[in-house]
Amino acid sequence: MKVAFVGLGVMGGPMARHLATKGHEVTVYNRTAAKAAAWVAANGGKSAATPRDAATGADMAMVCVGNDDDVRSVIYGNDGVLAGIKKGGVVVDHTTASATLARELAVKCAEQGVGFIDAPVSGGQAGAENGQLSVMCGADDEAVFERAYPVLMSYAKICKRLGNAGSGQLAKMVNQICIAGIAQGLSEGLNLALAAGLDPDALVEVISQGAAGSWQMNNRAKTMVRNEFNFGFAVEWMRKDLAICLEEAQRLGVDLPITKIVNDFYGEVVEMGGRRWDTSSLIARLRAPGDRPRG
Repeated sequence: MKVAFVGLGVMGGPMARHLATKGHEVTVYNRTAAKAAAWVAANGGKSAATPRDAATGADMAMVCVGNDDDVRSVIYGNDGVLAGIKKGGVVVDHTTASATLARELAVKCAEQGVGFIDAPVSGGQAGAENGQLSVMCGADDEAVFERAYPVLMSYAKICKRLGNAGSGQLAKMVNQICIAGIAQGLSEGLNLALAAGLDPDALVEVISQGAAGSWQMNNRAKTMVRNEFNFGFAVEWMRKDLAICLEEAQRLGVDLPITKIVNDFYGEVVEMGGRRWDTSSLIARLRAPGDRPRG
């Protein structure tokens, strides 16, 4: 297919590369033009000066940017994706954004005869690099999802429609809530192990094979106890995501007590200088001052 990809960050760049590898005709746009030029030099395809130019004549246009306002800025307006994509095309938003925005975009796209899928992803930078992402989709039209599915599987290990527009974003909220709770529990457990003088690597080797095992434990425990926090999804982005979760929960009348607490803990990590540390850095606030990383 002829595909546009808007947003070439740590997730979008590798995702677009997988599309090119699978033989799709890819045109990319990035706010920093030099990054788009570097992507083309490494992967082929073309770069465009605006989201509209990238999407002109495209069968599908993927967006992977920062937040609701960023999505609106690249989809709407004279230079936006909707001004370029052909009638009958599909816009796929991979940004972790609000369900309210997803429903809004579905309506705006439908008015122009364009399909829409909200499709946030999980799996981190490694998942994007290896084409092993979990893609959570919301789409009002099952046929639109079925048309997009083979393309989305270019960088996915699983891709599933969970309901109408907004359902993908709601699923991502659940995903982030679960990660936050697990990361905090793992931080507390490892901090206790260190205080008790247990060998954390040997400990994790044992307990990871039982009911306590998790992706977080398998992939982050060893680095957490060594104050190594440069492994992907940053605290500042997690706080953005958890704010979306808490806002949606308030709208639905649902209490998220642990999520509220962990979100505040991430605020403490930011105050320690950890804005760009990865989400496993919750353990840093539990360590004795002399054992903490430097911001």
